Amino acid sequence: MLRIGVLLSISLALLLLGSVFSTTNRANPPSANLPEYTADGQLKFPANYREWVYLSTGIDMNYQPNAGMNHSMFDNVFVNPESYKYFVANGTWPDKTILVLEVRGAESKSAINKAGHYQTTEVMGREVHVKDESRFPGKWAFFGFDDAPTAKMFPVEMECYSCHTQHTAVDTTFVQFYPTLIEIAKKKGTLSAAYLKEEPSAAK
Repeated sequence: MLRIGVLLSISLALLLLGSVFSTTNRANPPSANLPEYTADGQLKFPANYREWVYLSTGIDMNYQPNAGMNHSMFDNVFVNPESYKYFVANGTWPDKTILVLEVRGAESKSAINKAGHYQTTEVMGREVHVKDESRFPGKWAFFGFDDAPTAKMFPVEMECYSCHTQHTAVDTTFVQFYPTLIEIAKKKGTLSAAYLKEEPSAAK
């Protein structure tokens, strides 16, 4: 009889403990990868962006005609996982989307490499494209980071805003250069009218 009472007491204690853990987890869900700002409105750089979803890499891309460079660069693009999942389901970006562009140097000289380029450890620049509808008049904003942990928003007069408005495939983002997403946008019918005018074959 005593043994049964002890077992019942242990079972009750385990049930209560499980209830406490369950309540704690509900009250403190895993934090989402949301944009964070300083008191004066600067964006905090998302330091864990390399744990996010990788979208694509371009090499020596430039949107300006006759803009020559004396070196090669890789452009790596990452997006927060929550926004990626939303895009896969809907073909467009939700509020609080964060896209990170990481620019790295290109190298070709190595003891084993005989042709082509590979990425170096040197990060030549980092830019962040954020969708925050309640904060930015045009919903989206650009930020440029060097090694600083925070950055001010690029002025809306800068050409990047008009370029992204006029030429991007989905919601002011260059989805046409993200091979895993462009087909989703086609199927969902979310390609912009401006992009379809420039690339009419994309509608097929």
